[in-house]
Amino acid sequence: MGFQFFRDFKAHQRTLMKGRFQYLFVGIFGLLFLTFFSSGCSNEKSKKPASPPIPVTVGTATSKTVPVQLRAIGNVQAYSTVTVKSRVAGQIMRVYFKEGDDMKKGDPLFMIDPRPFEAALKQSEANLERDMAQVKQAEANLERDIAQEKNAQVEAERYKTLFERGVVARQQYDKFRTDWEALVATVRAASAAKANAEAAVAADRAAVENAKLQLSYCSIHSPMEGRTGSLIVQAGNIIKENEANLVVINQITPIYVTLSVPEQNLGEIRKYLATGKLKVQAIVPNGELFSEEGFISFIDNAVDSQTGTIRLKGTFANREKKLWPGQFVNVVLTLTTEPNAIVVLSQAIQTGQQGQYVFVVKPDFTVDSRPVVTGRSVNKETVVQKGLHAGEKVVTDGQLRLYPGAKVEIKNTDSATVTNK
Repeated sequence: MGFQFFRDFKAHQRTLMKGRFQYLFVGIFGLLFLTFFSSGCSNEKSKKPASPPIPVTVGTATSKTVPVQLRAIGNVQAYSTVTVKSRVAGQIMRVYFKEGDDMKKGDPLFMIDPRPFEAALKQSEANLERDMAQVKQAEANLERDIAQEKNAQVEAERYKTLFERGVVARQQYDKFRTDWEALVATVRAASAAKANAEAAVAADRAAVENAKLQLSYCSIHSPMEGRTGSLIVQAGNIIKENEANLVVINQITPIYVTLSVPEQNLGEIRKYLATGKLKVQAIVPNGELFSEEGFISFIDNAVDSQTGTIRLKGTFANREKKLWPGQFVNVVLTLTTEPNAIVVLSQAIQTGQQGQYVFVVKPDFTVDSRPVVTGRSVNKETVVQKGLHAGEKVVTDGQLRLYPGAKVEIKNTDSATVTNK
């Protein structure tokens, strides 16, 4: 019985030892498996390739003198406009120009039938000659009456002396005195007749001048240098005096461009205008993007209360005649210049929740997001008032994929590639 107990005890120990070895083997195997698995994962992670650099286009922040400008939409207006009308009634006999012709001052435009006015002139001249003859007749009559009056005066004075001496009767003296007084009245009448004849001559001369003037109105000439518009009345039409519009002439060299700017800028405009001429540029948005330079020549005397703007007018030489009345143009008014301003391409400026920012490229080809304070924009460039220094490189294209610390690959405009080595 004691031997059997000993055998059972040994068997129980062997079973316990066998279980312990099994647990130890499983533990060692699990530890080895975890070590191998973690080593494999570590190797896989170490073998995974890094993210490639992001291709971007960059520009350099530069320091330059920037003009202080105002931009607006302008409307081109003719320097002067004349609507040609006829000052006499009649039939249009001839038109000397074609629609759209450039005219100089004094060039012929129309011919009105002159024959009625030529006849009126001849009649006025005939009346003048007749009345001039009557003036000569009145002058001769006046001279005759004056001579007779003087002779009668002498006779009357002589008979007065004889009457006072008692040589002649009073009846004879009264007769000579009465004759003299009658001749004095005759002289006065002859003088009045002469004056009347001279007045008629003056009226006839005025009639002749008026007839010549009316005849001259038959030839209509250009009152200024300009370009003709559409011909409103054709040759052969009968027109009334000062009624029908014949043609409109616009002077386009020089030419005006009107623009309106906010009233807040009026003080600056007047300030800089007091120191000299303000340059203004009109840009025609056509295929060739033509621009013309001029200067401000007029500021309206009141602010438009409905729009809160002030109307300005610029004068342009328009030598190439590319500015046309009625045309809308982009206007740039230069007030002054700002020296040493930091500028970048406008497309580099981004807007986020915290405001405007740019991506700055560091020497190690990583980017940093930097907030900036911007000013005015001029010719696709924006002035950066705070946040950048001259010479720093900023991303101008490819910002959508960027984030602070991202590696970049700089693509130049000529498609050459600058990489970090």
